[in-house]
Amino acid sequence: MKKHSFLTATAALLLIFGSTLACAQQANAAQVDGTITDNSKPIPGATVALINEETGRVYKNKTDKQGRFVALGVAYGNNYRVEITDAAGLSLFKNSNVIVGGEKGAAMEMNIDVANQGNKHPQAGKETGPAQENPQRTSGPIAGGKDANARIAKMNALIDQATTAMNARNWQEAVDPLQQLIALDPTNWQFYSTLGNAQLNLGQYDQAVQSYDSGIRAAENNTSVDAKNPSSDPAKKKTGVAKMYTNQGNAYLNLHKNQEAVAAFTKAAALDPNPGNAYFNLCTTSYNTGNIEGALDFCNKAIQADPSRADAYFILGSLLIADTKTDKDGKTIPAPGTVETLNKYLELAPDGAHANDVKQMLARFGGNNK
Repeated sequence: MKKHSFLTATAALLLIFGSTLACAQQANAAQVDGTITDNSKPIPGATVALINEETGRVYKNKTDKQGRFVALGVAYGNNYRVEITDAAGLSLFKNSNVIVGGEKGAAMEMNIDVANQGNKHPQAGKETGPAQENPQRTSGPIAGGKDANARIAKMNALIDQATTAMNARNWQEAVDPLQQLIALDPTNWQFYSTLGNAQLNLGQYDQAVQSYDSGIRAAENNTSVDAKNPSSDPAKKKTGVAKMYTNQGNAYLNLHKNQEAVAAFTKAAALDPNPGNAYFNLCTTSYNTGNIEGALDFCNKAIQADPSRADAYFILGSLLIADTKTDKDGKTIPAPGTVETLNKYLELAPDGAHANDVKQMLARFGGNNK
């Protein structure tokens, strides 16, 4: 009888967790990620604190070896303070009046080079994947006379127009100049990628999938390298393709095409030099579609790639708790690693969105949350 009661409660908790995860990218909270550098060199072990000066809520995350950080479930607001300290606690950067906001719960990018103290108002630039790449301006003049130089001038004007719209999150205003850029240069994968990002934020998921497809083909088919064009660099192109697969996976999820989403995220994980985000997407997608074995595998891979990703521990702990057993005396026995995994979530995100849920889960094992 006790066993039945415990399992029923556990099932109820898992239903709640599933609903929470499925809505993790809700309209009033965002994932903020980015890279912290010093003169373009990544700073590992730095603490990035996002402080909502209206509510006092603090979101703290550490950077990995590549200087990257990820903050999940950050409530939207127009009055955040950003504070960055190094591993020794030395202040590296402070700034106020930072905006966290956007539509459809898309991820947001905040890249900060602490050496550039002139950047007084870093914005969390919206994007639905690991990072947003605005198209690069084209160098000139070039051989070919006035017509060629006039074409470059027109493209640069369109790039500036699209970049301004994207940075202001005016997605619809970015669509037309990006489509014009694609017509002028259908071999530039960045144009398709940025158009896909705008369409994704507009909820035009079918069109976004097609734009990412075209961008991926353009990147793979154009093997020429131009020193004046950073987007032609093979390493940058590979990372760009990984991001397009990630964003395409998000579009497929919104179209309820889970198998296609998994395929896109899998390709992203294979290409991305930092595959933690792709594996986490696979972890959550597998969890929400009932693929328990796949979710376990991908959650472990997400943690291996990025040990600071708190929500991966939450999902993994939620999966492990399903294997809880009851002994002859009615005592609940957690599966190996369950308590440690849940405690790791609390260590990384003591005030996280799932902290109360995790504490309830641990309480069923005698409050073993030390």
